Amino acid sequence: MYATLIAVAALWGAATGLLVPRAAYRFSVEPEDAWRDACPAGHALTGPGRGWLGSARCTACATAGATVAVHTETGPDTDEAPDTGETPDAPRAAPWRRGGPRYAPGLLAPVVSALGCAAVAATSGARPELAVWLLLAPVAVLLAAIDRRVHRLPDELTLPAAGAAAALLGVAALLPEHGGSWLSALLGGTGLGVFYLLLFLVNPNGMGFGDVKLALSLGVVLGWYGWAVVFAGGFAGFLFGAVYGLALMILRRAGRRTGIPFGPFMIAGALLGVLLGGLAA
Repeated sequence: MYATLIAVAALWGAATGLLVPRAAYRFSVEPEDAWRDACPAGHALTGPGRGWLGSARCTACATAGATVAVHTETGPDTDEAPDTGETPDAPRAAPWRRGGPRYAPGLLAPVVSALGCAAVAATSGARPELAVWLLLAPVAVLLAAIDRRVHRLPDELTLPAAGAAAALLGVAALLPEHGGSWLSALLGGTGLGVFYLLLFLVNPNGMGFGDVKLALSLGVVLGWYGWAVVFAGGFAGFLFGAVYGLALMILRRAGRRTGIPFGPFMIAGALLGVLLGGLAA
């Protein structure tokens, strides 16, 4: 039963993670720009959820690439192959490789999501809050992907995530065998949010306001297991970010004033906190 739970959680993470690349691509724009609604070649993104759900390959690009490949090999309006200057045995790229390239990385998100979901299932067990962690996991991966690309955490994701975390944990608190406290979760969200707000007010150039909004939902999640987990998860986020920044400076790929996306490290720290809290509960 325990192994099955972990396997199901991993499959859930992989399946939802496959939907992240397209959404991340659409959200990864500058603040003054509208969300993307077309692939890099200009083809409209269609599919479920008004084009927000789907693969990171453009079907129209693949179709156009296949058509171009056929015309190149046979020549338009003739049965003879055109003289392309290539020898008869020269390799040709397959049509699917010529058309429909991925416009967003398609492997990292499902792998990270699957591993994260499996980890929380292994530590939380079959407690009611596990369903909450699994529902929030793809949103966390999506936010990390967007912030890594454009150093931005959209309000359309951070604020609903905070509300959803509080509401879902409120439901979990009503179910038997839950491992946390809803009141502690609300206090944790408030506390971590206020802490990040103070950091933003002290140094607006070093802390984005999107990080403040993300801290609300992460604080709720960490607070479910108590203040010790809030401190552990919050500190881990700063530690991960500091180690990454130091590594960039050692490799001379960044300076002391170079901005780095902090959201992924906040989320990684929160994941570590949830794992510790699940083990201790």
